[in-house]
Amino acid sequence: MEPSITTDRNSITMEIIEVCLLAGKIMLQSGAETYRVEDTMMRIASAYGMSNSHSYVTPTGIIFSTDGLQPAKLIRISERTTDLHKVAAVNNVSRTIGRGEASPTEAYHLLKDIENESVLYRVIARTCAAALASGCFTIMFQGGWTDFLPAVLCGGVGYAAVSLFQRLSQVRFFAEFTASFIIGLLALVMVLIRVGNELDKIIIGSVMPLVPGLAITNAVRDLMAGHLVSGLSKGADAFLTAFAIGAGIAVVFTIM
Repeated sequence: MEPSITTDRNSITMEIIEVCLLAGKIMLQSGAETYRVEDTMMRIASAYGMSNSHSYVTPTGIIFSTDGLQPAKLIRISERTTDLHKVAAVNNVSRTIGRGEASPTEAYHLLKDIENESVLYRVIARTCAAALASGCFTIMFQGGWTDFLPAVLCGGVGYAAVSLFQRLSQVRFFAEFTASFIIGLLALVMVLIRVGNELDKIIIGSVMPLVPGLAITNAVRDLMAGHLVSGLSKGADAFLTAFAIGAGIAVVFTIM
């Protein structure tokens, strides 16, 4: 009977590890902070009786181990986006586990359902929201109401462009560079045909939906939490994205 009991325990342990890794993977891919991912994984493990678990999370990978009974496992994170709805959903599953209301098998299926969920909003809805936000940002940065509609058009086209090029190109930051170039070029045309008045206000408002605000915030929060590797890498990622946006606009001003 002892080998059978040991096998069952190992199977349950591996299942718990898979639950922890899947929860961390979903959160990290959806834009959660590093320290939040580590804390959630360790809370799930502790709720299932593994109080000595350890997790190490970077923006590109997760390493998780228990109290030494099982080898450490590593998963690679290659794609990252922003979907705070999934982060909140995983947190809800974690709380359900903490209350003892879900077995490892049930929790795994709940997390799989979250992972397989489609994007909450379609591209057209996000593009319209980005277009409206661009016009509002232009007004907020003291632009005139005559620049509102040009900023709406430029911001919408720019966001649609970045969504398209992110699908077509595997090169990071190429989408942001191309989208900002299109925004700058379209804003310049708007001013030349006298549809808009202030070129700088239109451009500033239009590129705001592309600015990596969440990445910058997460980088600062990770640094404050002591996660220096993750904080610096996320900061570098945000800096390169901002640089790509600025470079695209700079090219437009160069050819003026």
